[in-house]
Amino acid sequence: MAADTGRDLLVQDVGQGDHVCLAFADDAEQRHVLSHYLADGLRRGERVLYFADRNTPDEVLGWLPAAGVDPGPLVSRGQLTVTTADDSYLASGTFDPDTMVAVLRQEVAASLAAGYTGFRVSGEMGWALREVPGADRLAEYETKVNAVFAEGRASAVCQYDARLFGAEQLHGFDRCHPSTAELRPLYQDARLRLVPAFRSGHHALRVVGTVDHTSTATLAAALETLLDRPGDVYVDMRELEFIDLAGVRALAHAADRMAAGRRLHVVDLAPLMAQVVRLVGFDDIPSLSVDTAEDPA
Repeated sequence: MAADTGRDLLVQDVGQGDHVCLAFADDAEQRHVLSHYLADGLRRGERVLYFADRNTPDEVLGWLPAAGVDPGPLVSRGQLTVTTADDSYLASGTFDPDTMVAVLRQEVAASLAAGYTGFRVSGEMGWALREVPGADRLAEYETKVNAVFAEGRASAVCQYDARLFGAEQLHGFDRCHPSTAELRPLYQDARLRLVPAFRSGHHALRVVGTVDHTSTATLAAALETLLDRPGDVYVDMRELEFIDLAGVRALAHAADRMAAGRRLHVVDLAPLMAQVVRLVGFDDIPSLSVDTAEDPA
């Protein structure tokens, strides 16, 4: 299976020119990413616009004090605006991609003319699942609006709640964005980083670094957090440097515990490491799939 395209960006690295897809399945994760994204822009002197949907504007503003920002004065002077999808994307009662692209281009120009250093925007996209005329054109919008951010004076984080959108929908919208937002690691030290993610719209775990006898239990615990998620689970091994037999056993054990009809996909594993999996017979587990970086899509 081919790797998903696009860059993974830490929220603190998102800057002008970036159009980023954030898929999340946890309210705390959403708050963490967005509060830092909004606060970073405000500190840089950018104008910030947020389109709320599942959350209320007051709830979004309530995220900022924990990130070290008092939103009141910023709202008063117009540097920060939090509105709703109904009053922005859907103000006319119909979603029109070309109109929305033009609106954002105008917002960028107005922000620069007012003396701000740039413009950043984020929107909760759950409104697209309601019976809104034009909502089926959202992917068209996400593709067209890339041109606005490519001009290098603005950025965006588009939010997709994986509890609302299906895997195929998430995958489609992700492919419209040049970058994805990296979620907080479940574990991180000098030798290993375990990062929750999405791959092809499915819940995934990125394994970066080395898994050996000192970190097998940590890997097993991280896999455990994904077993309750719906659908198949992917373990992305693109950045794995080494995994010992105990680590492979943890993968096999997690796969063996998957509910009927679900699979654990270990993807982009180095060929020599995949050979170890096959030699010990773990690839015979029906719910475990192992694809190397050289396997065709």
